[in-house]
Amino acid sequence: MDIHQILDYLPHRYPILLVDRVLDVLPGERIRALKNVSVNEPYFPGHYPHHPVMPGVLIVEAMAQTAAILAFKTMGSKPDDKSVYYFVGIDNARFKKPVGPGDQLVIDVVLSASKRGIWKFSAKASVDGQIASEADLICAVRPTP
Repeated sequence: MDIHQILDYLPHRYPILLVDRVLDVLPGERIRALKNVSVNEPYFPGHYPHHPVMPGVLIVEAMAQTAAILAFKTMGSKPDDKSVYYFVGIDNARFKKPVGPGDQLVIDVVLSASKRGIWKFSAKASVDGQIASEADLICAVRPTP
């Protein structure tokens, strides 16, 4: 999926859209996506000016956005104004390698379980084949309040 197709599956927009391309998706099972980390990212001037590092919470957010695409592809639907896809839990989050300008974050997400609108995923983000971060994610689709 290119960026135009991704925009159909995620309500996020700049500066919080953190998925640039989907390389592979098997609905109901797994997805692989990319985030190209540029020196022009809006958080680098403050995190940290002398040694830019992508914040870990944004790496986890990129994994959650990738998981959302997998969930919508699995449901055979796209986001609309009648429901919201919430990020409701993070377990076992680990940060193993800093991510910086010029890195390409490869995000792999596997669907672990889905029941009554609750989705559980196992996610890993890597750079050059080395794991940068991993976490178990829990998301929920709920009606818009």
